[in-house]
Amino acid sequence: MKTLARELLFPLIAVIAAFVVGGILILLVGDNPIDAYRLLLGSALSWPDGIGYTLFHATPLIFTGLAVLVGFRCGLFNIGVEGQLYIAAFATAWVGIELANRSSWFLIPLCFAAAILAGALWAAIPGVLKARFGSHEVINTIMLNFIAVSLVSYFTQYYYKVPGDPILQTAMIGENAHIPRLGSFIPGLPERIPLNVAFLLALLCCVLVYLFLWRTKWGYEIRATGSNPSAAEYGGISIRKQIVVAMAVSGALAGMVGINEVLGYRYRYYDGFSDNYGFTGIAVALLGRNHPLGVIFAALLFAMLQHGGIYVDGFSENVTKDIVQVLQGIIILFVAAESFFKWLVGRARPQANQLPRVRAVTQ
Repeated sequence: MKTLARELLFPLIAVIAAFVVGGILILLVGDNPIDAYRLLLGSALSWPDGIGYTLFHATPLIFTGLAVLVGFRCGLFNIGVEGQLYIAAFATAWVGIELANRSSWFLIPLCFAAAILAGALWAAIPGVLKARFGSHEVINTIMLNFIAVSLVSYFTQYYYKVPGDPILQTAMIGENAHIPRLGSFIPGLPERIPLNVAFLLALLCCVLVYLFLWRTKWGYEIRATGSNPSAAEYGGISIRKQIVVAMAVSGALAGMVGINEVLGYRYRYYDGFSDNYGFTGIAVALLGRNHPLGVIFAALLFAMLQHGGIYVDGFSENVTKDIVQVLQGIIILFVAAESFFKWLVGRARPQANQLPRVRAVTQ
């Protein structure tokens, strides 16, 4: 626990420093940073709308943050989370449409399986290409993003869109595929807020990812591969197998975004639904130090900024919601600069350590 606290200390410092720099920028455009931050954070923490929508926006970020985390732990940069969640969301809607008349006990688990398997299979493609042919996963996943988005747009447009609908979206899924919203269980939380049981599933996935990576043999082999592939292979671990497994697990987690989007929110596939969830997940994983607990806090922070930015844009005189993108960028820059600060500390320590030795010699 102490190690985890130390790991999360620098991201916390990065967040505070980013808000300080953001406050200076707000001053430069002629606004009051205290008022802007009060509007930004206060609106995101108000009950019930602020907290409800913040948790709703955090749900896909937890899934994508975990997806990137698993790849990072294996030494892989899965930048294809965006394409994986698009494929999974469409697969979820497809099952919900084609089997709309089935019972909830059958249809909902089948939609869950469609989301998970579609994301896993799409992510396994670059995993196999890297394991078998050594092709870089970054290039492959970027290219697959374009293919995924274009592919599901084509099927939506020509096969599953309601005739005459001007919006590029599929028909509605069956009512038996809907998952409950938390407003039906939590007093004071209106059901109009789209926060649903997918949020609880996201928290459960954090626990499962932790147990998988740090409490199982398979997770140990993935982490060993990411830490030192040569040593892992020397110890009898199949590097190729771990690459494919890690990418598949990463894609499965990304695919769960479709559960939140299709089964708990829109009840259909809506083209362009992702607010860059896959790419923001990279920032969430980095800020969360590639740990499930850190991913939760980082996702909540970015969700607060995302929701609060709407109110800043509407009620602030000179500050727009672009301040959210600025703060996110500055946070990541400070997190990325950690190695530079450690290098400075490392340069300073030897000089301090030499002083007692000099005294000992002179005595």
